[in-house]
Amino acid sequence: MKNEIIIGMSGASGIPYGIRILEALKQMKVFKTHLVISESAKELIKIETDYSLRAVENLGDNVYDDHDFTAPIASGSHRSKGMIIAPCSMKTLASIASGMSDTLISRAADCCLKEKRPLILMTRETPLNLIHIDNMKKATEAGACILPACPAFYPKPKTLDDIIDFMAGRALDLLDIEHNLYRRWRE
Repeated sequence: MKNEIIIGMSGASGIPYGIRILEALKQMKVFKTHLVISESAKELIKIETDYSLRAVENLGDNVYDDHDFTAPIASGSHRSKGMIIAPCSMKTLASIASGMSDTLISRAADCCLKEKRPLILMTRETPLNLIHIDNMKKATEAGACILPACPAFYPKPKTLDDIIDFMAGRALDLLDIEHNLYRRWRE
């Protein structure tokens, strides 16, 4: 339970963030992951990366269809350390903010909120309109943490991987998971 983490990947640009989080957790060999990839995210894997869908799914310990409401993570009684949605589309954010639970990703997120477990939403959209901002506010008020995919440059990234590692590391920080993905402020 304490070492189980739910990872959702929804249909926004930024698929490499979710992949890097999965890779980091797999390398740690301490955590059991529950992975859900939306249909749009499956298409973005092809567009944004050189990974196959199967390779990404192999990074998860348990992989579920986004419409499988019989999955253990669809119930609040399934205990976990929390959930990261990376990337989190504005559609997924809107579903979570309105309590729709129309996909397994949004249902698992709803379970985290109602059970007071951490929910990290790595939102990916720019610019933001007022509806996006209102939905971020609603999700935050319900207990989610909004983590916009806005990397810092104080670690002096030299590659795109350095930028991806920074954001993946920040998401893991919010679940209080030790890692060495980026150099911290003033280290």
